[in-house]
Amino acid sequence: MKNNEFLSRHIGPSPSEEQEMLQTMGLSSVDQLVDETIPEAIRLKKELPLDDGMTEYEYLNHIRLLAKKNKVFKSYIGLGYYNTIVPSVILRNVFENPGWYTSYTPYQAEISQGRLEALLNFQTMISDLTGLPLANASLLDEGTAAAEAMLMFFHARPRALAKAGANKFLVSSEMFPQTLDILKIRAASRDINLVICAEEDFDFTEDTFGCMVQYPDQKGLIRDYSGIITKANEANVPVAVAADLLSLALLTPPGEWGAQVVFGNSQRFGVPLGYGGPHAAFYATTEEFKRFIPGRIIGISKDVNGNNAYRMALQTREQHIKRERATSNICTAQALLAIMSGFYGVYHGKEGIRRIAAKVHMLTVGLNKAAEKLGYQQLNKYFFDTLYIQLPEQIDQETIRETALNNGVNFRYFEDEKYIGISIDETTSENDIALITAILAKAAGKETFELKFEPFEESNSEYILINHRRTSSFMEHLVFNTYHSETDMMRYLKKLENKDIALNRSMIPLGSCTMKLNAATEMIPVSWPEFTDMHPFVPANQATGYKLLIDEMERILCEVTGFSAISFQPNSGAAGEYTGLMVIREYQKNKGEGHRNICLIPASAHGTNPASAVMAGMQVVVVKTDERGNIDMDDLREKAEANKESLSAIMVTYPSTHGVFEEGIVDLIKIIHDNGGQVYMDGANMNAQVGLTS
Repeated sequence: MKNNEFLSRHIGPSPSEEQEMLQTMGLSSVDQLVDETIPEAIRLKKELPLDDGMTEYEYLNHIRLLAKKNKVFKSYIGLGYYNTIVPSVILRNVFENPGWYTSYTPYQAEISQGRLEALLNFQTMISDLTGLPLANASLLDEGTAAAEAMLMFFHARPRALAKAGANKFLVSSEMFPQTLDILKIRAASRDINLVICAEEDFDFTEDTFGCMVQYPDQKGLIRDYSGIITKANEANVPVAVAADLLSLALLTPPGEWGAQVVFGNSQRFGVPLGYGGPHAAFYATTEEFKRFIPGRIIGISKDVNGNNAYRMALQTREQHIKRERATSNICTAQALLAIMSGFYGVYHGKEGIRRIAAKVHMLTVGLNKAAEKLGYQQLNKYFFDTLYIQLPEQIDQETIRETALNNGVNFRYFEDEKYIGISIDETTSENDIALITAILAKAAGKETFELKFEPFEESNSEYILINHRRTSSFMEHLVFNTYHSETDMMRYLKKLENKDIALNRSMIPLGSCTMKLNAATEMIPVSWPEFTDMHPFVPANQATGYKLLIDEMERILCEVTGFSAISFQPNSGAAGEYTGLMVIREYQKNKGEGHRNICLIPASAHGTNPASAVMAGMQVVVVKTDERGNIDMDDLREKAEANKESLSAIMVTYPSTHGVFEEGIVDLIKIIHDNGGQVYMDGANMNAQVGLTS
């Protein structure tokens, strides 16, 4: 055996424990267990063609070599992703602490009070910053949060509008491009008429059920949406706003100017870039939508002694209860990252957050003045942290790009090559602004000069209009005004950790799809700067290490699953379900069978399955289960044949949700295929398949 081989230290029971379990079940060997558990017809006949496992030491050396292939430049690309400083006390005591990263979804409130309080901190911070009374904890990313807002408005349409088939959703063309892409896909699957245009062209006709804008917009302009809000209110059309969270420390929150939903990415509150994730999206809304809001909501209740206690609230609207009638398939979503962002707010407090925002704006103003002095035209009259620069005629975009790359810097380069974008963040220093200025000066063939930075004062910032300036207080709760020294914060984090049960204390008798092993050796590289400090939109040649890692993962997963290709795009199991069903729908459309829209789902399936099917525009038909919880094959055959002209798919978890390798799985697949459908296998319990079947 290799010294420090990963397998022997982390996977499965010890030999003595294995024998004890076998004896309890009346079995003589693991081979006998496999023989009696997995149908012979589907067992693998040979071992997986994978490389030998590494020792932990070999693995860390391997990952270090991959990390070194990444080139970490200073990125000012923006588009919802910004460099941030992760406070060391949070990095060490939360992100790198198994007491926080190995705990399970807080279904059991009694052993989850620490996490629930941390998530309530996040909700409170989001509610305060957005100016709306209700926030969740949390969503997967900004793009899918936008889709959730659109679908929430769609499901919450007044009865008369729903009956009339109102299906128009207005979206600003100045949203982030990646958000628009997601909205297009989600709208198509629900037959929503997505109208993307300049907000001044919004036409609130009778069939309009909602609208959406970006604040500040994708080029950095702080737009005045008062006219849009007035028109929307007159037409009884709700408004969703994608907002920059840090900017809301200085800018009037959308909740105060009449928005019904505010959402965005909480990443710049102390969560590394990580080449695009994972990050927690935030989502806040008004009381009228509390029965429709997606995701988890943490509430305050009372324990048996009358003391305050935390729990998940309003669960009756969630997918695990409402199933196909749920308005979203989202369950727990990036909770660890939401916890980190909430703690970032706790550690900095209101004044700290405001100082960070003020510094970012001050440096952006300084850069704006320097660029204009060099002959560049900055087109955003009002801005927070992003400049939209038109290049002088004698300077081409490629000259800027080459000069910037030679100095280890990335800007945003627009398709129209007359323009570039520069977004400033918390990590930017005066020296960084001097370097950016030097890059612009060299490209213009001019000498650089000494920069002057004026301290930010709300009363005299010419780049934030009076009616855009925040006057309301935020984050006044005691928790945001107490733990500002490292020692105080460390003790607070430990106090909350001690209220939870995670794998650092005991096994957790819950779970399937979220029962993961996060070994220390696997976690160590996650906080290396070669991985954390990579913006998702950097040139591909700066992310060679990431590419090699992703390609190798794809190769391994294809071998394990028996498939030909892998998508890493879905950000959760629920998102994976939706993606899989959309692939099936597109495949059928491509074959001229776009009319197929029936999805068979066993009654024993996860609640996310029927919720995802509805999101994909399918009609759910439930298949019965027998007295032992297995799929009723007679009922399956009957319903597949009855719907053969419109059958699109079946969603099946294997082994099943109660852990059984159902013997009829091959027959099930044949029945579906014979009736024109495809099979989506939910991988929630796939660990039990690996190396045995696929």
